[in-house]
Amino acid sequence: MTAIVIIGAGQAGAALAAKLRSLGHDGLITMIGAEPAPPYQRPPLSKAYLLGEMELERLYLRAPSFWEDQSITLKLGAAVTSIDRTARTVRVDGETISYDHLALTTGSQPRRLPAAIGGALAGVYTVRTLADVDAMAPEFRAGRNLLVIGGGYIGLEAAAVGAKLGLNVTVVEMAPRILQRVASPETSDYFRKEHAAHGVKILENTGLDRLLGDGHVTGAKLSDGTEIAVDFAIVGVGITPATLLAEEAGLEIENGIRTDQFGRTSDPHVWAAGDCASFPHHGGRIRLESVGNAIDQAEIVAENILGRGQAYEAKPWFWSDQYEVKLQIAGLNTGYDRIVTRAAEEGAVSYWYYKGDTLLAVDAMNDAKSYMIGKRLIEMGRSPDPAAIADPATNMKALLK
Repeated sequence: MTAIVIIGAGQAGAALAAKLRSLGHDGLITMIGAEPAPPYQRPPLSKAYLLGEMELERLYLRAPSFWEDQSITLKLGAAVTSIDRTARTVRVDGETISYDHLALTTGSQPRRLPAAIGGALAGVYTVRTLADVDAMAPEFRAGRNLLVIGGGYIGLEAAAVGAKLGLNVTVVEMAPRILQRVASPETSDYFRKEHAAHGVKILENTGLDRLLGDGHVTGAKLSDGTEIAVDFAIVGVGITPATLLAEEAGLEIENGIRTDQFGRTSDPHVWAAGDCASFPHHGGRIRLESVGNAIDQAEIVAENILGRGQAYEAKPWFWSDQYEVKLQIAGLNTGYDRIVTRAAEEGAVSYWYYKGDTLLAVDAMNDAKSYMIGKRLIEMGRSPDPAAIADPATNMKALLK
């Protein structure tokens, strides 16, 4: 009987285990998670859950009974200490578990501030796990001073929650603009205005010199010498793939755990999917940090563990909720040289990224129609005339025919 062990009980691990069963695999499946909670959604942590608009049970990807019903063994709150690729075993809290196939869905981990500049002070948080958000939730009380370090999506989502709950929020971003690494100036401008309208103070071209405090953060000294009062701080300066186990096991690493187009690592009995895995894409190699990728890639890996031989073709999509704005993103904007703006309906706008005549990606704010059509066009390999996109009179559905 084929035994499959999955290390990582997040979105990718859960999708992989469920897919194996749905494809008819009747062998042993063991899923090991470092957190004590059963598999849950991470995106709502910095949005609805932190706001108190989503209960814990609604975070769960499956009802707790699902795993038992599907004969999937969950080992939660468990630490995997080593992988023996020769013996095909893993060590988990002193126990040895054998595998025929091993899947690494270890995800990613947040970058933290060095202790030398106050990163280890109490009241300094990252947003990654359920425990992270549960720990910071009591800090969100009206009138308190929140410092958000980093103007990416995680930081801005946390800032939006703070503003909605009546806190005094300051965001510091060392780059010339928020979202610089991931979005166009137009998208940055849109969200800068949105946050300003809700009273958030955004300081761009401004770094953090150090956090201040004796045991607990009480302030911050910024790169321009300014000092501000801080009751608590949230660090949103990016994430890194969780590759330590793979590295220690001698697997090939290249911006994550290196896989081929089927999700197989440098060991034919070991697979990887989700945030931790890099894979071939359009002649290069990428790693995607998104729910969509975690699910789709994990399901392809499940098929390939069972011998289906399906190459993974990424269809990137992302989203962010801030205030009453729903941002939906399709495609990857890497290498764009032109932005086309579409504002066909009041309150809705979308920015279309082109490289030459080729459509690469779409950012749609409260514009689900543009998002869905843009996503389909990108997946079909079609690039409509930019003038048609910019024209509010264009029948967008006709572009799909």
